[in-house]
Amino acid sequence: MKSTSKMLGATSALALFAFGATNAHAAGTTAGDEITNTATITYQVGGIDQDDETASDTLMVDRKINLTVAEVGTATTIVTPGSTSQFTTFTVTNNSNAPLDFALEALQQDGTTTAHGGTDSFQATNVRIYLDNGDNTFNAASDTLVTFLDGVAADGVRTVFVVSDIPLGLDNDEVAGVALRATAREVGAAAALGNALVQTTGGNTAGMDTVFADTTAGTDDSARDAAHSARDDYTVATAMLTVAKTSRIVEDPVNGTTNPKMIPGATIEYCIAVSNASGASDATAITVNDPLPNTVTYDGSFGVKVDGTVSGGVCQDDGATAGTESGGTVSGTIATLSGGATKTVLFHATIN
Repeated sequence: MKSTSKMLGATSALALFAFGATNAHAAGTTAGDEITNTATITYQVGGIDQDDETASDTLMVDRKINLTVAEVGTATTIVTPGSTSQFTTFTVTNNSNAPLDFALEALQQDGTTTAHGGTDSFQATNVRIYLDNGDNTFNAASDTLVTFLDGVAADGVRTVFVVSDIPLGLDNDEVAGVALRATAREVGAAAALGNALVQTTGGNTAGMDTVFADTTAGTDDSARDAAHSARDDYTVATAMLTVAKTSRIVEDPVNGTTNPKMIPGATIEYCIAVSNASGASDATAITVNDPLPNTVTYDGSFGVKVDGTVSGGVCQDDGATAGTESGGTVSGTIATLSGGATKTVLFHATIN
């Protein structure tokens, strides 16, 4: 900072201080502003007023670099395996006393504790960053795909989305941790990221110095590095289906229903039981297809019964006749299967 002064003459009677105007905002007085402090001295000689004497001091405000990246909301983002464009929301606030650009990075965790207490267990794919258009709702068609924020004013706040795709084949409650890191940069040309900031070393200079004032580190940065970061996460909510196929002989042409044996002409009851794990999400539109071998013939008189139950490990004949058979393939659809539930597809065939 540069300081100038003028020697005060004669005997001081009264010092009056007038300060230059400052800009009022949370980040403080704007970097590069000059602050002028002028003192005025009135005095007399032999009882006669003399001309006032003044002395001024002018200094330049240095640049304080500070920023905050914050997760918006306090809950994980619930996702389904195979879903695309799943987003987490962050704000980037320029707490500096000067406009700045901000380089943006989307980071993924690897096996560590995530923002909402889970343990990172998978990696999202196609991770990218969008700048919100002002409506605070992610929309790929109207928001802007970015790698940096351009010319954020002092005290300016921008909302950005970290957007990812979720792989198939994940289990219920698996978690992926993501983070957004912003690094302050010089203001570059329009639509271009500015150069890296350089902190002033050594003593105070007459020009505008730069001080990294981000004294509190974020989740994925260090203190006083002109960067800040925050984390969010994705938690998988999915169905967890298992399937079991069983059969039993219900009658044969010799013994009837008393101790029937698996001989030609005997009737086989096939049961396909589909179960969803307790606590899992609902599974919908479950289609069961069972091609029959050429050693058996479908029994159309019994039909294909769906949504039946299992009791004591035995499939019950309590489903609705709603399935079909075509070309030797038996099909049935279970519309919805809640977590913890089991439903069946049941049909008969005759041994050739």
